[in-house]
Amino acid sequence: MDGIDVAPGISRDGRTLVFRLSAHQREVECTITRETLEECFWLPADADGARMLKTFADGRHRIVAAAERKMRAHPAQAIHLTIADFLAKR
Repeated sequence: MDGIDVAPGISRDGRTLVFRLSAHQREVECTITRETLEECFWLPADADGARMLKTFADGRHRIVAAAERKMRAHPAQAIHLTIADFLAKR
């Protein structure tokens, strides 16, 4: 994977964080839910947008790795990360 193309942003409703990954000369829009950041990356429930972006930056490696796995499994789709993507597989 080539990495994140542009700085991440927060959706208008504040429920998701949006970022783009590029790989093999294509871009894919990715989102991660606020709920996922709260449950898996310790984002406080009352956090503002700046804190949400900081939490993403702190967990960037895990988040991008999960997005890349989904991107390889479903190459033609946008990627939407949820809590399930970060649960330990048994």
